[in-house]
Amino acid sequence: MILVLDFGSQYNQLIARKVRQLNVFSQIVPFDFPVEQIRALKPEGIILSGGPASIYAPGAPRLAREVLELGIPVLGICYGLQATAHALGGHVAASPFREYGFAQLHVAQSDPLLDDVADGEQVWMSHGDSVERLPEGFVALARTANCPNTIVRHRARPIYGLQFHPEVHHTTHGVQMLSNFVLKICGAKPTWRMASFIESETAKIRERVGNRRVLCAVSGGVDSTTLSVLLRHAIGERLRCVFIDNGVLRHREAEQVCAQFRDDLGFEVELINAGRAFLDLLRGVVDPEEKRRRIGRKFIEVFLAELGPDDFLAQGTLYPDVIETVSTAGPSAHIKTHHNRVQEVLDLIKQDRVIEPLADLFKDEVRVLGDALGIPQRVLWRHPFPGPGLAIRILGEVTDERLAMLRQADVITIEEIRAAGLYDSIWQCFPVLLPIQSVGVMGDERTYEYTVAIRAVHSVDGMTADWSRLPYEVLARISNRIINETRGINRVVYDISSKPPSTIEWE
Repeated sequence: MILVLDFGSQYNQLIARKVRQLNVFSQIVPFDFPVEQIRALKPEGIILSGGPASIYAPGAPRLAREVLELGIPVLGICYGLQATAHALGGHVAASPFREYGFAQLHVAQSDPLLDDVADGEQVWMSHGDSVERLPEGFVALARTANCPNTIVRHRARPIYGLQFHPEVHHTTHGVQMLSNFVLKICGAKPTWRMASFIESETAKIRERVGNRRVLCAVSGGVDSTTLSVLLRHAIGERLRCVFIDNGVLRHREAEQVCAQFRDDLGFEVELINAGRAFLDLLRGVVDPEEKRRRIGRKFIEVFLAELGPDDFLAQGTLYPDVIETVSTAGPSAHIKTHHNRVQEVLDLIKQDRVIEPLADLFKDEVRVLGDALGIPQRVLWRHPFPGPGLAIRILGEVTDERLAMLRQADVITIEEIRAAGLYDSIWQCFPVLLPIQSVGVMGDERTYEYTVAIRAVHSVDGMTADWSRLPYEVLARISNRIINETRGINRVVYDISSKPPSTIEWE
């Protein structure tokens, strides 16, 4: 087992997931987890996550020096490296050149950590501080143009530090470095499998539920679909699946989802049409956080009307939903409110009435789980769709007119992506309606209409993403059709930003 100490990074669970991909079990605990409890868990290695703080800021999380004296291999990542250096007497300072994004690694010394990692590798940086003076006994193994102590280690003890993030997809051989640390330096055995997850979660669900009933919120997406199949596997007929039409769905979404469950998965879903109630709540609202809060609360209000006094509420919450909303194990920063983490849900969690077996998984892991449960590939590889739906793809107020425009643009976008054979190679593709009107010319007449932005990204886990380089001819067909077939839109633009610094969704 590898223990991950959480210093607040948005990527801490991604570290644990990458370790699990090596078939080694990993567990996340707070940065100040008691040393005696670490010793009792007997981990083969410890990884210190990154974090948003500056080491000298008031209240910044600090690493207990005793952790470094356990004799267990340690790998500090970004802030984890800085915390290690600070604990051992090194000096951390604001970098003269802040690094965000890609950098080139220049290797100075060979080491088992760098086996099969070539000089000149691409790494992903995200830091404003860096280690200016190494602690006694440490040596630099590699550097980038702006950071002399990019990879460091203790000369005699298995204590390492990386200023970049090996866990993100954009570090070319980051997984190789993690593998070298976990399997070679720590000597962990690759014995953990997804089948272990199914077995353990099934047992946990059965123990918690007993003879009670579970109400499962389904959306047709891979998360809630996989959740429902896992629950059905665990508790059978005590599962009740409900789909809520919230009024901000895509064209024919409710009809298609109910048919998918019936025809592909073999069980029925109850449809509750509450669209008008949601749209009334959204009238006049422009702030994205307020949209999310209102939609989330209404979801819970509708579900509570269906929830019996002894029933559990099940949600397909994934870890990105959790860490972008509220810190769980460490001092992570709030990014945005997710509909499944509004106060009403948190209150139910305190009552121990919420079941979220997927809350420690990322999207790609959920697909592996779904495949193991026998869910068809066409269901597993459906593009993600946010809980707040089109409400957060319409910037500004949500109106019936704007919904009609965006639905039509969405149908056209997906049709053209599928026709080009690109759907399965793209993580997510969708249009966003902007609160911007511009001048155009149609039929020799002046128009003053809305703008649509097309967003298409490649990703592995949803935590980082890069914009898809769609062929110009595909973009041209999408633009031409949207402008010609959607009344009220006269301009189409393409979003070429990555995550980070942007998010995948616009709100």
